[in-house]
Amino acid sequence: MRFAYALAALVLVLIAGVLLVASRRGDSPLAGRVTYVIDGDTVVVKLDSAQPVHVRLIGINTPEIAHFGKPGECFGIRAATITRRLALGHRVLLQAGRERHDRYGRLLAYVRVLGGPDDLERSLLVRGAAHTLAIPPNVDRAAAYSDVERAARQAGRGLWSACPPA
Repeated sequence: MRFAYALAALVLVLIAGVLLVASRRGDSPLAGRVTYVIDGDTVVVKLDSAQPVHVRLIGINTPEIAHFGKPGECFGIRAATITRRLALGHRVLLQAGRERHDRYGRLLAYVRVLGGPDDLERSLLVRGAAHTLAIPPNVDRAAAYSDVERAARQAGRGLWSACPPA
């Protein structure tokens, strides 16, 4: 009889562990409001749980703005301005990546702007304000984003016509 109770307890502990791991994988979107745009691909979101979090957009990279004594890159300020126009002050849903944080501690997430562009990363690519950046394991949208970037490049949108080739 003791064996049956011990086995039942073990099964319950295992189930609880599986549920805990699943809840931390980022399957459920986090809701909040964009309170600050650091640059074209990094924003600060005040989560509904009241904690602000730095969010690095997954799947794209925008030109750098000047910071820490380093000069900015071509289209960096414009990319940050576009991100600000599309997201600042808006409510968002964050879908965390399989890898949740980068080496700087930023949350890695896809950003859905409520009442705005459904996919912020895609919107930046369409406007030529970003290029694709696929870093495993966060590559769920890499192929689709690559197609969008190619179309923007061929149309000469944004940085693809404003900046000299690297």
